[in-house]
Amino acid sequence: MTLIVAAKQRLGAFSLDAAFTSERGVTALFGRSGSGKTSMIRIIAGLARPDEGRVVLDGEALTETETGLFVPKHRRRFGYVFQEARLFPHLSVRANLFYGRWFAARTARGESFDRIVDLLGIETLLERSPSKLSGGEKQRVAIGRALLSSPRLLLMDEPLAALDEARKAEILPYLERLRDETDIPIVYVSHSIAEVARLANQVVVMRDGTVEATGPAIDILSRPSTSADRREAGALLEGTVESFDARHRLSTVALKSCRLHIPGAALAPGKSVRIRIPSRDVMLATARPEGLSALNILEAKIDGMSSTEDGTVEIRLDCDGDIILSRITTLSCERLDLRPGRVVFAVIKTVALEA
Repeated sequence: MTLIVAAKQRLGAFSLDAAFTSERGVTALFGRSGSGKTSMIRIIAGLARPDEGRVVLDGEALTETETGLFVPKHRRRFGYVFQEARLFPHLSVRANLFYGRWFAARTARGESFDRIVDLLGIETLLERSPSKLSGGEKQRVAIGRALLSSPRLLLMDEPLAALDEARKAEILPYLERLRDETDIPIVYVSHSIAEVARLANQVVVMRDGTVEATGPAIDILSRPSTSADRREAGALLEGTVESFDARHRLSTVALKSCRLHIPGAALAPGKSVRIRIPSRDVMLATARPEGLSALNILEAKIDGMSSTEDGTVEIRLDCDGDIILSRITTLSCERLDLRPGRVVFAVIKTVALEA
């Protein structure tokens, strides 16, 4: 699947002038509120016409302002999941799901009803009314309804924004299953770096109506400048679960050349996982520290440094192929005489890690 989007649009004082190309998997449109993410996804969906631009999916032009082509939204066969579930209150969960079937093309070979129900874990909800569902359950049903329309592309516009942290944690594993176990490409809009880090294969960073950067999630989310909030800056790593210590509830994850201990839920050995390490949770030492509670201490070489206006320094660390970031004060940097090429030890707060 290849999606090509280029759009220019004037909306009052706001100007959109952005373009990107995405492939199979999850492509996240990431940026602050007001950066143009929703404007882009509405243009892709056919809910808005750009002043200039084009939308092409797998070689089929859907919008082309130069020739006046504009395929209506109902003929694009895209699924759309909004911030709110928008379920029909007078229909049961089962009936809401079957409503999606009305929009499936007769020749479409989409996922079966039972398969979708199992994928999203909603079998016990089928006879309930939407009023009896939690926010996370409603969103899972809304996703199921979109999938049962046999979409060529699934568009998700801040689907977790209206949920509290507990409901987000409930639904994220189902979104990961959706990414890993179906062939449906997804364009996912979010301003949450935690969501994007867990779900996205490719990230398109938007700022003030333009595309600031685009590329693999691992690369883009490990740049200090990517985060809208400096407190969220960090590195994204991929690894494989080696083992799980049931007594201490710790998983050991192998990276390229080192290992990390991750607390929390049991992770199956052999499972591929992503780990986001916030730069604020990485301390540095010039000698291997002893007598600490920290379980994750990695030897690293300073690969680069950049000062900020708030009296801190962003330090890029190469842990023999695994790149992490550390944010420390300028005073600490001077006291430790840190410089590119110097070998240091990164002390990572274990409880700050999730996989």
